[in-house]
Amino acid sequence: MSPLADFTFILIAYLIGSIPFGLVVSRAIGGVDIRQYGSGNIGTANVLRTVGKRAAVLTLLGDMLKGFLPALGVKLLGGSELLVAAVGLAAVLGHNWSAYLKFSGGKGVATSFAVLLVMTPVPALLGVLLWGGVLLAFRYTSLAALVSSVVVPPVILLYDDVGPYFTFSVVLHASFFLPVTVVGWAILAAEHLTLKQLSALRPAAGRAERAG
Repeated sequence: MSPLADFTFILIAYLIGSIPFGLVVSRAIGGVDIRQYGSGNIGTANVLRTVGKRAAVLTLLGDMLKGFLPALGVKLLGGSELLVAAVGLAAVLGHNWSAYLKFSGGKGVATSFAVLLVMTPVPALLGVLLWGGVLLAFRYTSLAALVSSVVVPPVILLYDDVGPYFTFSVVLHASFFLPVTVVGWAILAAEHLTLKQLSALRPAAGRAERAG
């Protein structure tokens, strides 16, 4: 593929990734701006808490497809591993810094997983199983994402050695492996902020119950 074609694919992936499904679905089903409720995040977890299960499922599917389809399309067209990783990264960056939301957005967990599913299916599936196990045990989606982020990159390393796919997983799922990576730190900071917000809500809820 030519450099112009590569750039076009990356740009299209960014614009697709920028579609804020959480916001669109929440407005369509619940009539709310999801950014004004709960953690303020446009991702599945906040949609579930604020609008409900149906909206959360649609948000999750949308956030996954906008990473899965561009990466799969480029892969099927014979793109190199580097181009597939670049297209996947562009989709995640679009979710996190959406062109349609004045460059704000979500954390990119579902979109990143979908891209990894195209690139390295077995490690991606192991990561989501671990995510589900931690979520069931501790009831924190943010903690589940952080734990799976520690495990997925080493597993990919076993399957793929050091290459574009491994680098993608490190940058987007385990930011402390590359502490100078802006994208990685942004994901970690977003996860930490959500945990702080959820922790602050619990004492307030307890005081309200006692007062009532």
